[in-house]
Amino acid sequence: MPECVCRYQLSKLSCAASIKQSIKMDRRNFLKYATLAGSSLALPSCISTRRPNLQVEVSPTLSPVVASEPLKVGFVYTRSVRDFGWTYYHDLGRREMEAYLQDKVKTTFLENVNEDADAQKVIRQLALDGNKLIFTTSLGYMNPTIKVAQEFPDVIFENCQGYKRAKNVGTYLGRFEEARYLTGMIAGKMTKSNIIGFIGTYPIPEVIRTINAFTQGLRLTNPQAKVQVLWVQSWYDSPKERQTAQALINLGADVLAQHTDSTATVQLAGEKGIYAFGYNTDMSRFATKSHLTATIHKWGKFYTDTALAVMNGTWKSKANWYGIGKGMVDISPMNPVIPTDVQQLVNAKREEFIQGVTHPFAGPVKDQAGVVRVLKGKVLEDAKQLAMDWYVEGIEGSLPLQKS
Repeated sequence: MPECVCRYQLSKLSCAASIKQSIKMDRRNFLKYATLAGSSLALPSCISTRRPNLQVEVSPTLSPVVASEPLKVGFVYTRSVRDFGWTYYHDLGRREMEAYLQDKVKTTFLENVNEDADAQKVIRQLALDGNKLIFTTSLGYMNPTIKVAQEFPDVIFENCQGYKRAKNVGTYLGRFEEARYLTGMIAGKMTKSNIIGFIGTYPIPEVIRTINAFTQGLRLTNPQAKVQVLWVQSWYDSPKERQTAQALINLGADVLAQHTDSTATVQLAGEKGIYAFGYNTDMSRFATKSHLTATIHKWGKFYTDTALAVMNGTWKSKANWYGIGKGMVDISPMNPVIPTDVQQLVNAKREEFIQGVTHPFAGPVKDQAGVVRVLKGKVLEDAKQLAMDWYVEGIEGSLPLQKS
């Protein structure tokens, strides 16, 4: 086992304490969905610059786990559970699952696992250790997950962000674009310079899609506002994110958004007295006055549903792509500095997403050149969202080529 991989399991007592502080969930609502394990809708999923077809392989019915034995569940993380970003919220989901299933599950997580050199070895070790359900929480783990799954046909694997599936491998991702649209609406009402700075990670469809959704929401409330995008070519690099955020401020941005994981952008906004949106988690503790809200990921319900489905023998391989209505994404509490009428407007649009009567890319949608990509009365199909390689109207600058 590589030294960079830290492995440990929280005790039930410490888990309960952490849940009490970090997760607020209505147990009554949980029980409503817990009894429906495995009933989640199959939706097209995930990202790739070269998107294959969306065929889903369905596994045969699995044998239920013996009730007297806890289901062993493993998690593989790219970074530390204390990163306050992507990994942090995946781990909150793990702890939420533990809190509700209690002695029915026994979890292990591995953090700081290199996506290239270490992943296959680490995932295989989890399977050898008796874990019957393994969540690999990054696109970079997709190929290692598929390879190990071939060796362990009786183990169930779920890969986040990936697009490759097998009889014992499913995929999952949140419809982050819904929450991004809401934050864009807020940005349009809070900017004075009409310049919004957005820090991108890599110019891949997932990131382009969320920047476009943000801009769609922005233009709904403020058609005059523009989005400036700078790319850091990293998911987590605090110094570089801070430097890039400063560059956007120098361009006149008075509201910042990010697809990156660290809190550097929010902290800089606090120092400069401008506004910012967190990402992955509620980052308000790092800049109370500047943090407007955040696009947050909520994995606990999916993890719980999946574990119950495995225990009940009803798990099937599918592509899961869920939004606000299914409880996988949302926005954190809005800063009181946001005017009440704006909050009401955002909440009304959020409810429309929940009811499925609106869409982040509801037509007409134009690209930068003014070409109509989505006609009025239509929405952008999932397959085209998953292969998005163009900017919508309102974003300045050209889209860079993806680095190979």
